Amino acid sequence: MAPQKQGSNRQATPQRSLGSAHLRTVFEVSAGGIVYRKSDSGLEVCLISTRGGTRWQLPKGRQEDGESLGQTAVREVAEETGLEATLGPPLDTLELWYTWTENGEPVRHHKLVHLFLLTYVSGDTSNHDGEVDDAAWCIPAEALARLTFPSERRVLKRALALLDFPTPNVGE
Repeated sequence: MAPQKQGSNRQATPQRSLGSAHLRTVFEVSAGGIVYRKSDSGLEVCLISTRGGTRWQLPKGRQEDGESLGQTAVREVAEETGLEATLGPPLDTLELWYTWTENGEPVRHHKLVHLFLLTYVSGDTSNHDGEVDDAAWCIPAEALARLTFPSERRVLKRALALLDFPTPNVGE
């Protein structure tokens, strides 16, 4: 997983044993979600690509001090997609564990990612920030096929159900 922006919500917890290695564990909270719109071609959702376009995923990022999860989701979606959106209902919370090298040392990360449904208001995907390689509108079948992570495909299917949109049989 690519490193996220530095933030003050990153807190070290006591060292934990991972096999024979003792790693420092960092807890992180992120939020983001699925921004959607209705267009002439039907329902569309916005995805971002990272790692040189090799990963397609949902926009999300680290919660900043004083922000609610909803504020974080709206801000991160705007930064990573170039789109302004209004906050809708929560969809899911993903729990992630991964190891990342920091200052030459492996650090274990425990991350909770809170995902929301967001309604497109304005903006253009060409205005995404430099943290992502691309942001693109996709019809649901294309989005399900593109999404790299199965957990994010499950969240998209939940969003489609909330929107009363038939779930394409893609990306199982």
